[in-house]
Amino acid sequence: MENKPVFKFEDLMVYQKALDFVDLAYEVSKSFPKSELYNLTSQFKRAAVSIPLNIAEGSGDTNAQFNRFLEIARGSVKECVVCSTIAKRQGFINHEKDLDNRRKLAELFKMISSLKKFLKK
Repeated sequence: MENKPVFKFEDLMVYQKALDFVDLAYEVSKSFPKSELYNLTSQFKRAAVSIPLNIAEGSGDTNAQFNRFLEIARGSVKECVVCSTIAKRQGFINHEKDLDNRRKLAELFKMISSLKKFLKK
């Protein structure tokens, strides 16, 4: 079996957690109605995917550039919070699932914020 190339950003815990949230967003959005396929379902998935994409894209660049991409990732976290809230309000997910989403997103937001602070030193 051939070894696959590994990129430095793949070792970041925040990147791994962001990928975990993408999996969760895809799973959760399966319960959304088909009529939401091109609306909330698509938006939730795109916002979730944007988090690890921006972490990956910014890593290995200058600290200032990485911080800029991390700020975009934090914006995507907030977008996911809103998507989860809308899904709950529309009855697509229950209160417990929304709470679980929010806990995971809060953890991601804190991790990204901590990495931003570290990079500014």
